[in-house]
Amino acid sequence: MNNIKILKALLFIGAAYFFMVGCAHFMEWKIPGLYVYFNVPSLAYQDKIISLLAFGWAGFFYASFLSPTKNLIKSILFIGALAIILLTVINVTTDFKSLGRAIDPRWFHLETAVLFLYWLSLVKALTGAIL
Repeated sequence: MNNIKILKALLFIGAAYFFMVGCAHFMEWKIPGLYVYFNVPSLAYQDKIISLLAFGWAGFFYASFLSPTKNLIKSILFIGALAIILLTVINVTTDFKSLGRAIDPRWFHLETAVLFLYWLSLVKALTGAIL
């Protein structure tokens, strides 16, 4: 499979993933992987805001899938890197135990690591396809 096909497949996967994240947050279905902090208390309005933002991300990924342009994909990569950094900061600095004794932050680190691996895959595909 050539690099542009790999890149487009990864962008489509990203669009589908963020669409599912948006649906899960909108419906308040705390599904691990679609909710990074799936066992942390949240309020309905917070979930609706997150769903709106996730649907926006899905739109950017889908637009890039339809027509992969260098600047749009670079923006996705930059914002994705920032999101991974901020999730890592949240994971390291938040006292999750104070929110609930059953909360195990190792799951949050794992989910952030999976997102980072996906991001790395996008970077690799982008460098071979467009840059």
